[in-house]
Amino acid sequence: MKSTRIVLASRPTGMPTEENFRTETVELDPPGAGEALLQTLYLSLDPYMRGRMSDAPSYAPPVGIGETMVGATVSRVLESADPAVRSGDYVLGYGGWQTHSVERVKHLRKLDPEAAPLTTALGVRGMPGFTAYSGLLTIGRPQPGETVVVAAATGPVGATVGQIAKIKGARAVGIAGGPRKVALLRDHFGFDAAIDHRAPDFVEQLAAATPDGIDVYFENVGGAVFDAVLPRLNGFARIPVCGLIAQYNASSLPPGPDRMGLLMSLVLRKSLTVRGFIQTEFSGQFGEFYSEVSGWVREGRVAYLEDVVEGLGSAVGAFQGLLSGKNVGKVVVRVGE
Repeated sequence: MKSTRIVLASRPTGMPTEENFRTETVELDPPGAGEALLQTLYLSLDPYMRGRMSDAPSYAPPVGIGETMVGATVSRVLESADPAVRSGDYVLGYGGWQTHSVERVKHLRKLDPEAAPLTTALGVRGMPGFTAYSGLLTIGRPQPGETVVVAAATGPVGATVGQIAKIKGARAVGIAGGPRKVALLRDHFGFDAAIDHRAPDFVEQLAAATPDGIDVYFENVGGAVFDAVLPRLNGFARIPVCGLIAQYNASSLPPGPDRMGLLMSLVLRKSLTVRGFIQTEFSGQFGEFYSEVSGWVREGRVAYLEDVVEGLGSAVGAFQGLLSGKNVGKVVVRVGE
């Protein structure tokens, strides 16, 4: 079996370019004991992949030069050497940016295409949804009547954060870029307020949308958005730090004065909780998440959007669009039929 794959050709400086990737075709070995040969149907694209392209110290090892780009996948089993899965099964795995893969069956999760669209295993019912659920409820701990603000709010994590906050009785305020996304936050996802961070009066809009201050700020962006949020934080506010997409392509510290002293002063004076996290820290909660969120999706209490692009060859352009905020919803590449 031959597989077409996209590998990391060089480490990017700033925004990744086409030159940082290389497409090649390789021949796969047959599956050995405990393995299965898979055909990739859908590939997930996520912001964390930019960090894996760098060799700077991080929570996960970098992708090596010449190695297949990492990524979660929904695949069809073509051949299995393990009785836990059989030919024709659909599975969630980690095959990466390639058309076919051989994976350890113990690392796969069987999917039921009758229960929900297969793509939701990469979004609202998968890692992004679990990131929102575990980070918000474990660190943010929203209470009825509190105000929860989330950045990158039309993305699969941010949209789920806002909707779970409302289910828990809190008021949800979403921040996104552009009028279309702001409208989706109100009309599709049901946020109580939505703000365009590109608007010239963004700071004033944020103040108007949070008259009682901010109790939970779910951080996905950093940069100027965090600068605007910081003065609005209430005493004992909680800040789950999930991502800093505004800084992922930075190759040096941003210009301007050192504001670390201001931040630490507010942490002290307002008794703020600032906690970075990776969703794998809360893996013991996955069963509860899967049951609750699947039910909320079926009941229409949690909506989702998917931005599906066609063909593995579209992955690089879609990834660049993801990092620059052009996507709306969960970015998925349809790799195979």
